[in-house]
Amino acid sequence: MLQLIENAFRYDDRCAIVDQTDSYSYRNLLDRSKVIALNLLQGKEDLGQMRIAFMIAPGFDYAAVQWGIWRAGGIAVPLCVTYPFPSLQYVVENTVAEMIICGPEYEEILSPFSMTPNLRFIRMSGLSQNESGELPEIENHRGAMILYTSGTTSLPKGVLTTHANIEAQVSTLVEAWQWSSTDYTLSILPLHHVHGIINVNSCALWSGATVEFLPSFEANKVFEIFNDGKVNVFMAVPTIYFKLIAHFENLPETEQKKVSESLKKFRLMVSGSAALPVSVMEKWHGISGHYLLERYGMTEIGMAISNPYEGARRAGYIGMPLKGVEVRLCDEADRIIPSDQPGEIQVRGGNVFKEYWGKPEATAKAFTSDGWFKTGDIAVVDDGYFKILGRDSVDIIKSGGYKISALEIEEVLRKYPGIKDCGVIGIPDEEWGELVGAALVTELEVDVNVLNIWMRERMPAYKTPRKYLVVEDLPRNAMGKVTKNELKKLF
Repeated sequence: MLQLIENAFRYDDRCAIVDQTDSYSYRNLLDRSKVIALNLLQGKEDLGQMRIAFMIAPGFDYAAVQWGIWRAGGIAVPLCVTYPFPSLQYVVENTVAEMIICGPEYEEILSPFSMTPNLRFIRMSGLSQNESGELPEIENHRGAMILYTSGTTSLPKGVLTTHANIEAQVSTLVEAWQWSSTDYTLSILPLHHVHGIINVNSCALWSGATVEFLPSFEANKVFEIFNDGKVNVFMAVPTIYFKLIAHFENLPETEQKKVSESLKKFRLMVSGSAALPVSVMEKWHGISGHYLLERYGMTEIGMAISNPYEGARRAGYIGMPLKGVEVRLCDEADRIIPSDQPGEIQVRGGNVFKEYWGKPEATAKAFTSDGWFKTGDIAVVDDGYFKILGRDSVDIIKSGGYKISALEIEEVLRKYPGIKDCGVIGIPDEEWGELVGAALVTELEVDVNVLNIWMRERMPAYKTPRKYLVVEDLPRNAMGKVTKNELKKLF
């Protein structure tokens, strides 16, 4: 039996999930997921790694469907609830899904699939509640889930992870972040992404903890839940912390004090999926008394590097390799380089995905000849702590023979009065290769000539932006990460 499911039998009557409708025990989750698995099997012994796409609102049914697919021997393909139909169609067709499970909220957008030949369209409202039978034994080397990359440089790729990969990812984090059955977390992240599925939901449910679902982010609702005093573990992306800080600053002083007192009682707060601005970390520390634990991961590897649960959390650094995960820095020829020099992060371990679905060439290209996954992220190491300089394709600007970190420039820009947020990119240039360009989101009028003088007092001239653009907001993906290729188009 899969370890995640096996663990649940130990927790039985403990509260597993709280959502908009009710509270549910681990026994409820096991019973519901078994019924769903039997509905999918329809008398078959095993789904045999059939791809099952599903679009379910965050909550009890989401977890039950995901577990049901796994318990029936299928590969879970979660669909993003905010995607337009063509993006959903791409995922369904790319995975060659044979079934789609649909929550009532999404029947309209998914309705064209109900007419698709050889595709079983399952409405949650139409599931039989009286199924009985036995479930297959699932070996952990089998495929478990296909999640899609953000597709910033090409069409999104399906990342196939096995149950063994998921178990490695979850058990490593449970140990590193000291999850236990007394924990209570809030799930607000998109559930077609590793951050929400693995780091929040699966780690909590592996440990016998409770997950409360908030279907959509509302800062006032988040603080309301925090003030109830149950939540002690919280994970979010930098954009969410930024919005919570902005909301906090507009609260009356009495409310601010109440929120701060609630936050100080938390056990753990984590930030990830995008670089955490040092300014956000410092402001959040002032509000909550907590230094956010920043970590590093990808769809393909789960989490690989983390600041320590106990020990110094260094602002601007992603931490040290997690237990059981091998990490090295390499040059463009995959040769190991001194850690104090910039190099590509390469990762090896049980956490690393099996393959890109249906893309053997892309899979082969993603690994070195000796089996290390090439992340494409550039970093340096300082006293054992890794610091991300950027993504080779979008965050490393190659100008006049220099390799310049866009993230480093962004960090300096955010300290300038009146700049609320920013995104730095490389603009193609015949003479220099690329010029540094900065898009600014401002709350006050900014004189770019004065700004440029200020920047040159703080960093070498070759790193300072040559072009500025003031925008209302930065283009972002579902996880709040700035989409640099879309940003380039604005210039």
